[in-house]
Amino acid sequence: MAGAEASWRILRHLATPHWIAHRRFPGTVLAAIERAVRAAERDHAGEIRFAVEAHLGLAALWHGVSARQRAQQLFGELGVWETEANNGVLIYVLLADRRVEIIADRGIGARVPTQEWLAACRLMQDQFRAGRYEEGAVAGIRAAAALIGRHFPGAHADKDELPDKPVVL
Repeated sequence: MAGAEASWRILRHLATPHWIAHRRFPGTVLAAIERAVRAAERDHAGEIRFAVEAHLGLAALWHGVSARQRAQQLFGELGVWETEANNGVLIYVLLADRRVEIIADRGIGARVPTQEWLAACRLMQDQFRAGRYEEGAVAGIRAAAALIGRHFPGAHADKDELPDKPVVL
């Protein structure tokens, strides 16, 4: 990342308060996301986690951690990789960068082209840009569920391997 661009990114993250995640994703929106994940998982055998973060810390910014790299880190920290069939998916929103990243475990990631995940990300980003956070999150969950369902069809297994409740970091 160029020096000026990196400086602007650091300033943008420092100027984005932690509470903005709760303003964009209040309890009602988080409840809608949880319901959408639960409903989506009834239609396929995959697992979806949803995480939102307002900004990155200064150390991460100093080391140039991208939204994608942070999503990959959270994929591990949130245990999304621990599903029996390797079919977990993390939807990660980084508000300061206005980025959405989808990280899919190897069982599903090898089967779904990157362009299809990116289309789901763009769908959410377009809704978020218009201030429609609930609609964007739910649409993104449904889009991810459709991709998962193509490769892991059928009713969800009896056990729910990952929490449906979204995480606000």
